[in-house]
Amino acid sequence: MTNIYFVRHAQPQYSCADASLRPLTEEGMADTAKVVEAMKDIPLDCAISSPYRRSFDTIKQTAEEHGLTIVTDERLHERISGKDSNNADMFRRRWEDLSFCEPDGECLQSVMDRNIAAINDILDTHEGENIIIGTHGTALSTILHYYDNSYGLEGFMRMINFMPYIIRLGFNGRELVEKEELLIVNKEFKA
Repeated sequence: MTNIYFVRHAQPQYSCADASLRPLTEEGMADTAKVVEAMKDIPLDCAISSPYRRSFDTIKQTAEEHGLTIVTDERLHERISGKDSNNADMFRRRWEDLSFCEPDGECLQSVMDRNIAAINDILDTHEGENIIIGTHGTALSTILHYYDNSYGLEGFMRMINFMPYIIRLGFNGRELVEKEELLIVNKEFKA
């Protein structure tokens, strides 16, 4: 079995306008120790991350504890957000129609397609291994939707305040056969 441990990033500093450079808050940095603790007894073979700083930094200490260098994959970055896109109405509209997006934004279908392409490459390259992946809330939600199309707005809204959050997906080849939540840290989402 191949196990992918998806780690949604810890609490970011929302005041940083550049999504790719957005750092973790002090509290978020402290919460990365909870990721280390949750993963300490799991032998990891590989560490991969979104290139966004908050995801990379969330798994950095865990990767170091396991003697791993984090490889970034551009396809794993978070959804590109347009103006005024982080509100309940926009969340609902995007999940009702995965091809919908606000001006200058990215639709959920596009996020899912690029993330699943990355996941399939990872599954093919690292078969039988334990992999940790630094990810994001929307990106991870589209991955979960891909494997279970009943996962949608409700699941996304449940996860929106989980920072950090770890879920293990177990695969036989490219087929999902197991799913297990390992860590939930509740933090308030702020747009």
